[in-house]
Amino acid sequence: QVQVVESGGGLVQAGGSLRLSCTASGLTIDDYSMGWFRQAPGKEREGVICITRAGATVYYINSIVGRFTVSRDNTKNLLYLQMNSLKPEDTAMYYCAARYGSCSGSPSNVNYWGQGTQVTVSS
Repeated sequence: QVQVVESGGGLVQAGGSLRLSCTASGLTIDDYSMGWFRQAPGKEREGVICITRAGATVYYINSIVGRFTVSRDNTKNLLYLQMNSLKPEDTAMYYCAARYGSCSGSPSNVNYWGQGTQVTVSS
């Protein structure tokens, strides 16, 4: 049984940092491209950032470039999202996603989702 679990969300002031973690069991993440999506209230889920099986980063939102960093530790089946210089518009539920194939900013064809972790950035 596959489980994907995020952690590390919380409340932070604008300009602060958070590090999200995603742990997967029941699958080997080095077989998957791993991504982070987010969904704000009243908005559709959107792709944020993805890391390919080879370790290359793909950004889906221009405003996070230079602020967010994704990394993976295949030996531990872990995915991370380091978020710096957070802004109120980054407030959303953040989801970890595993996709058996190339990175994609679309929520479709994601094989496994986590349950989400809330990130709230106060102004």
